[in-house]
Amino acid sequence: MEDVILNDNAILALILDPGRQDEGYRKLIRKYKERLYWHIRRMVVDHDDADDVLQNVFVKIFKNVQGFQGQSELFTWIYRIATNECLTFIERNKRRNLVVVNDISNVGDSLVQQNSVDGQQALSLLKAAITLLPEKQRLVFNMRYYDEMSYQEIADITETSVGALKATYHHAVKKIESYVLDKMD
Repeated sequence: MEDVILNDNAILALILDPGRQDEGYRKLIRKYKERLYWHIRRMVVDHDDADDVLQNVFVKIFKNVQGFQGQSELFTWIYRIATNECLTFIERNKRRNLVVVNDISNVGDSLVQQNSVDGQQALSLLKAAITLLPEKQRLVFNMRYYDEMSYQEIADITETSVGALKATYHHAVKKIESYVLDKMD
């Protein structure tokens, strides 16, 4: 029965049961590890950095889950921790991230110079454009586009109004469109 993925309340109940805490943590990791990894990876870009941030996220979850009061969904609480860890990491490593952004921009430039853009190249241009977005726009775009979250879910995680998120997403999409069209000309 190890392959059964429990709902968040069942996982939380296991974690809060001292005799089954380890089992609860394993199930929590199994349920959220991949989704959180990709959420983090789209924000921090580098695989090793994403792994480090993911590890920090799980450490924070494990340290604080006993105090989780259920004022939001467990999913929302976990994503808020992951999002905050991403933003903290990015802030600490701004200088390094600028180098990564420039490297990705060069990839987009080299694709355009080849005079043909196929699906994989278009995906590379999209990734480059996303990386160039300001942190908040990148976060909102990734959560909406890749994670397919509703504006309300994003609002709960980021503690931002739905209206502000819609505007942020709209601006991000316009910047991405502009970047991709500019590189394809």
